[in-house]
Amino acid sequence: MICPQQVYLVTGFTDMRKSINGLSIIVAEQLELDPLNQAWYVFCNKQRDKLKILFWDTNGFWLYYRRLEQGRFQWPKNSCSLAAMGIEQRQLQWLLSGLPVSNPSRHHTLSGLSVM
Repeated sequence: MICPQQVYLVTGFTDMRKSINGLSIIVAEQLELDPLNQAWYVFCNKQRDKLKILFWDTNGFWLYYRRLEQGRFQWPKNSCSLAAMGIEQRQLQWLLSGLPVSNPSRHHTLSGLSVM
């Protein structure tokens, strides 16, 4: 799997019948982002048992598809309309593992530190 520079959850729910063209149009027109950048765009269906991840790699799109046989993804609940919610790679791993992306018990990322 290629590591993304940025990961965006496309909040709200997406019709999983959409393929690469339909999803890239959502990214470009509704989110006003560039589907040809190095970001991953994660889409979820209304039942929260299917995810699609769209991203551009060098000369073509990748489209990952995941369907759960049991259970539901912990998709953000306050998401009625489509918007881009930036998350970290580890939060994507949490989501794929069945955890919420806003896990309150995680260690927070520190920045601006120096060693004396």
